[in-house]
Amino acid sequence: MITALILLAALGLLTWGFYRAQPFGKLGILAWLQSVVLMAPWLLFFGLAAIGIYLNLAGVLFLLLLSIVLYIVLGRQLRSIAKTEAAAKPLPALSTVLPEPSSSDSGATDSGAVDPATQSSESTPIASSPTAAAELNLPQMPAEDLQAVKGIFGVDTFFATETIPYQNGTIFRGNLRGEPEATHQQLSTILKDRLGDRYRLFLVEGADAKPVVVVLPSENDPKPSAVGQYIFAAILAIATLGTSLEAAGIMLGFDLSSAPDRVLEVLPLAIGILAVLVAHEIGHRVVARRYQVRLSPPFFIPTWQLGSFGSLMRIESILPNRTALFDIAFAGPAIGGLVAFLMLVVGLVLSHPGSLFQIPIELLQSSILVGTLARIVLGNSLQTELVAVHPLVILGWLGLVITAINVMPAGQLDGGRIVQAIYGRKTAGRATVATLIVLGLAALVNPLSLYWAILILFLQRDLERPALNELTEPDDARAALGLLILFLMAATLLPLTPSLAGRLGIGS
Repeated sequence: MITALILLAALGLLTWGFYRAQPFGKLGILAWLQSVVLMAPWLLFFGLAAIGIYLNLAGVLFLLLLSIVLYIVLGRQLRSIAKTEAAAKPLPALSTVLPEPSSSDSGATDSGAVDPATQSSESTPIASSPTAAAELNLPQMPAEDLQAVKGIFGVDTFFATETIPYQNGTIFRGNLRGEPEATHQQLSTILKDRLGDRYRLFLVEGADAKPVVVVLPSENDPKPSAVGQYIFAAILAIATLGTSLEAAGIMLGFDLSSAPDRVLEVLPLAIGILAVLVAHEIGHRVVARRYQVRLSPPFFIPTWQLGSFGSLMRIESILPNRTALFDIAFAGPAIGGLVAFLMLVVGLVLSHPGSLFQIPIELLQSSILVGTLARIVLGNSLQTELVAVHPLVILGWLGLVITAINVMPAGQLDGGRIVQAIYGRKTAGRATVATLIVLGLAALVNPLSLYWAILILFLQRDLERPALNELTEPDDARAALGLLILFLMAATLLPLTPSLAGRLGIGS
């Protein structure tokens, strides 16, 4: 019954989405079809399972691969149609975006760019607000630098209509005339030619959802970690080594702190836990180096239950665009999660009645992903109270949980950065609030959820700072991968209901 209700709810959601998509024509239908192809493999899997038909691992992987390929193909068509329709729309006339120039104002520089000085910030509603007045009391950009910056704009890139002093720099409001990526690159190149490396040019979305250019001094760039932070990170790493050894001892049924002479027994398991953590960090740093982005040292979070909750890290460079944010955030959980997933699958394949660990079936029911994979590989052997599994199953399961915790869509966690990169800052902010609410409710059942909610609330709730080009979104392949890893996060952390577990044949 539960499975049928879930399937009906999913079909109802797709029907509602189709109804909402129709007014947008072909663009809306294509966007709706993207949602369908992402949900189809799981609807098919659980729908077949509800009637007693179980797909093997190869079948599940094939459906996932086919879903991702179709998502990318539909996304390319969607972007192509959107670009064609946008190109067909004429640009607004200059008279519709600028007031008539007075006899004393030319309104343009010698280079053909509009001079924002003709639109005095004192004459705008923003400048007359208390917030803007406070900003005007801050040290402003030198007049000669401001004039040089005004000259970089043109009618074919960004048509500036308003100038607002802001934090030793300037905000330029106006109309974006070119593609965001090309426009940002062109304006940044001209700015660097004129003023060297003294300023950074940001192309972001303003409060009115229109593109704005923000020019700020490079002295405002993020600062590298201090020596004290490196020392603190080293202390946390040593503590994580200790908790990983202790967690491995708990797996083997003894307390390592009271039997330190048995450290060699727990070492292989502790190394497995640390392998996931190290792979996660390597993924972040390899991709960050490709983008020439500096990262802080990893601040591991030790815990007795899992060995570690993962790590926190700061991005200490200004990112070029949202694609770079996605790649850096995604690489860590992708590599760490892949290592954990391989451990889990290999462990399930190697499991037999004489395996080292005898785990209660409730453990496999505590994760949709782990339970489903176990059912695919182990089959009917799960219809018992205790299941014999290889140690790699436990290590893979712990690794997936550690990875999933870091992929929760909140603040500066990897998942929060992924959501921010794909959907923007507003959606990321709402996702952070929703995640904290869910963790608060989950804390009624599992106290660890409350611990993690507090950690996010006080340390990681803020979103990542804007990239230089905040307007260009990641491509469809990245969007599909982001949605996939968020889904796998949920499938790892959410338990199977007793009814669904019974339908799948997990438990007696």
